[in-house]
Amino acid sequence: MRGGTLPAAATGVDGFSASRAAGISTIDPGTSRALTSRSVPHVYEFLFSAFAFVLGASIGSFLNVCIYRLPLDMKVNAPKRSFCPSCKYQIPWYHNLPLLSWLLLRGKCANCGARISFRYFGVELLTGLLFLAVWLKLLLAPPPAWSAAPWLIALPLAVLVSLLIVATFIDFEHFIIPDEITWGGAIAGVLLSVAIPTLHGADTAVPGGLRALLGGAVGYFSLWGVVELGKLCFGKKRVTFEPPAPFTWVRREQEADFTVGEEKMLWSDFFVRGNEQLVMHCPEVEIDGQRHAAGTLHFTCDWLALGDRRIELGKTGALRGLVTEATLPREAMGFGDVKFIACIGAFLGWQAVVFTIVAGSAFGAVIGSLALLLARRGSSARIPFGPYLALGALLWIFIGPEFLAWYLGHLVGP
Repeated sequence: MRGGTLPAAATGVDGFSASRAAGISTIDPGTSRALTSRSVPHVYEFLFSAFAFVLGASIGSFLNVCIYRLPLDMKVNAPKRSFCPSCKYQIPWYHNLPLLSWLLLRGKCANCGARISFRYFGVELLTGLLFLAVWLKLLLAPPPAWSAAPWLIALPLAVLVSLLIVATFIDFEHFIIPDEITWGGAIAGVLLSVAIPTLHGADTAVPGGLRALLGGAVGYFSLWGVVELGKLCFGKKRVTFEPPAPFTWVRREQEADFTVGEEKMLWSDFFVRGNEQLVMHCPEVEIDGQRHAAGTLHFTCDWLALGDRRIELGKTGALRGLVTEATLPREAMGFGDVKFIACIGAFLGWQAVVFTIVAGSAFGAVIGSLALLLARRGSSARIPFGPYLALGALLWIFIGPEFLAWYLGHLVGP
């Protein structure tokens, strides 16, 4: 290859022209193909690909630990070994082999026989497949902006893929994205961009770090504006109940379960900023077993005002009663999504942020509409946006620059 000339189809000349039209940085085609399937023997190509899958499945086992522990405020390294969620039995290494153990044990704990969720197997398989896909993408068709050796660029992309997987599964189950994933991921993205500036098409550390910071800032302030506008337009929701609906508020450590009728919610979902108020008109209410006359309850995150009384919720066990009308605070989206897109931008740049938001919004709109058509109770009330952002980021990694170059090439011409 060094002394020869590749045909246009192999060098991707048309792709580079389209990339220039789209404003995407490019490099010499000969340099970008320094390591391809034609220059690597097939046996090594297979071994590296197999290693990528096995490494991904092994990392997926650790990601399962993060998905389970982070929402519970548990340390990911204490206890050091994985344990059965039912009997707390610490799993020995030979029962904790990625993919194999779940299949051989038929999805059951070897100690108590309790069912182990398919999610554990699914996360390991998904991580392995995505690591393999990233490697093959870089090995066989590296995007023009990524001029370094495929294994070098694979490192930050593997870190990002891991963050996307953890955020997706936690957000689906708990409707939160922990700061360890968002802010921690954003910091990791900047540091890796400094260490591997070609991740952003830069030649040296400083431009690489600056482009990561720009991507994170564009992502953060883009969705921050959406959140503020949504708060201004849709910040409150008034609901009436005829006949009056029963409600309960039950504290559990630093959280509380809030149930109205058949709808069960987390108390923290209403207090994203910390200064919101929730108002309920109640014909009867009972606070820790003591009945009170009809009145209006004014809630903040930590306090309840009833008439002239102020009650600290941190010292209250339970509230029960009937409600005829409630004014609920609400957000267009959580701040976890705002921080999450900043993390994505730090890894992939500002162009990826735009693509990710548009693609994620499109997927969210389609799936949300389908949920409404299926008329599933509560399906339209809470739809996590983080998984759609993660999907948009993955699409950018695999087809984003090429799609953007193609689209702008057709839009503005050659």
